[in-house]
Amino acid sequence: MSTKSLRVLALVCSTRPGALGPVVARWLIDAVTPRAAELGVELVPVALGDLELPFLDEEEHPSSGVYRNEHTRRWSAIAGAADGFIAVTPEYNYGMPATLKNALDYLGAEWAWKPIGFVSYGNTSAGTRSVQHAKQVVTTLRMMPLGATVAIRIGDAVEQGRLRPDAGRDAAGVVLLDELARVAHALRPMRERARAGIASGPVPGSYARRLTPHDAPEVTVLQRCCWVEEAVANDTMAIPALHESPEDVRAWLASWHTTGIWLDGRLLGMVRTRRDDTDWHLGRLAVVPDLRGRGLGRWLLRTAEAAAEPGCRRIVLFTGAKSLRNINFYRSEGYQPVSPADQDGTIRLAKDRQATGKL
Repeated sequence: MSTKSLRVLALVCSTRPGALGPVVARWLIDAVTPRAAELGVELVPVALGDLELPFLDEEEHPSSGVYRNEHTRRWSAIAGAADGFIAVTPEYNYGMPATLKNALDYLGAEWAWKPIGFVSYGNTSAGTRSVQHAKQVVTTLRMMPLGATVAIRIGDAVEQGRLRPDAGRDAAGVVLLDELARVAHALRPMRERARAGIASGPVPGSYARRLTPHDAPEVTVLQRCCWVEEAVANDTMAIPALHESPEDVRAWLASWHTTGIWLDGRLLGMVRTRRDDTDWHLGRLAVVPDLRGRGLGRWLLRTAEAAAEPGCRRIVLFTGAKSLRNINFYRSEGYQPVSPADQDGTIRLAKDRQATGKL
């Protein structure tokens, strides 16, 4: 499972005064919070009534993403930041509450490729018909309804307005959370690929985006895969990329602009850049060993060069002085050594920015 954290909204759907929804939501959060901590899940309760959403009042279709009203933009930001949802819902007349249907109808892209689980409550059917109704809607929004559910029969579970203790129900809540976390991690690449501004990568199905400190675990693994050959070629283990902890990586990801190529949740390659006076520095160019020779390194290098800021006169990078494969590659791209090998065993190469075609 991915090491990335997840943000899950527990949607309290009923707005009827005195409704059981807040009690059920409180039970859910109390029952699964220890497991959520183990899974790296942030569980956030959201009462639909607190959103103050009128019946859908946007002029544009939700698929457009054009939202005129502040309440819609607020709801968009809340739902868009989530990785998954658990709807705590009653059953009204064989269906889900109008509040849930209305909240779903307001948005479009914010729902896509996110799992949704259900905790239902009711009398005869324990709210299960509400869940079946909701599943027809959420699949249209490209959400993934879970197989695991929790169904609470009010007559059996409620006493004096509170839920009776029930170890079996607690265990079912944990199973629901576990399944939601697994599906949310599996769908993460699809969520990222659907975001605006994500560029296609050089391998079919891949995409490129800026890496953030949140990506430190994947970057740490990539570095340790890629710099072993450098260590062998240069007969040294004194290579920072081999020894950096995720915390070290997280720190430099915050200060360098780093582009990564992803495919199905796997980080295939990366390169980092930043400006130093009139130089544009490139570094940590890496491609997973099993995909070398397919143009990923060249694509990353040229992408980094094209991002050079105005006023930068040359592009500079470093590699091991004995890394002949790397040196030959950079020479083929117009780079030349500009100094003898440093004491740390690296050599600096550079080329004029004009040579990249970016004036």
